[in-house]
Amino acid sequence: MKAHNSSPLSDYIEYPPEEMLQRSAEFYENIKRRHSVRSFSDRLVAKQIIENCIKAAGTAPSGANHQPWHFVAINDIDVKKQIRQQAEIHESNFYQGRASEEWLDALKPLGTDAKKPYLEHAPWLIAVFSEKKGGVATADKNTNYYVHESVGIATGFLINALHSSGLVTLTHTPKPMSFLSKICGRDDNSRPYMLLIVGYPSENATIPDHATTKKTLADIATFL
Repeated sequence: MKAHNSSPLSDYIEYPPEEMLQRSAEFYENIKRRHSVRSFSDRLVAKQIIENCIKAAGTAPSGANHQPWHFVAINDIDVKKQIRQQAEIHESNFYQGRASEEWLDALKPLGTDAKKPYLEHAPWLIAVFSEKKGGVATADKNTNYYVHESVGIATGFLINALHSSGLVTLTHTPKPMSFLSKICGRDDNSRPYMLLIVGYPSENATIPDHATTKKTLADIATFL
């Protein structure tokens, strides 16, 4: 390994094998309670909770540690209305002709349509952006590497942090998403990656049966 500045790994915690097994099982039991929810309460969620979850997302690994992401947390009702209006325009185009029949058939078990009231009703929206140029310092304008992969990992961290905090989420990716850049005041260096809807579930929230079907370990993993 080439010489580089480094520090001791001082915050690693090793657990006995029995505790490791228990912790892995407990994590699985917790994370499998995470569901995509489409019916949100308008109950307030403290800004500091969202801040902590975004800070957790910011610890994700990234290409050359450039951290090519930016999160816009939206609580303002007028901004949420703008996002809903624009998203529903694109979603209407999607459901009324842009999507293939195969795609629409795949969505039927989830009961989705062009109406997205949760974009306005949920207390928080978090727009996730990827950045083409950047670096460790905010002012850097270097090429970012493995941007899509890095932002995907950070978004996974964010979803897990929000779930662990007691909130529910929904991933939303209207196509095209360029309207998010304008509404959120992002420049050409930023590309919309995903919109997360965040809050408490409504009292009558449901989960599509189709969404509870998960592949088995044998289906998703091979051990050599």
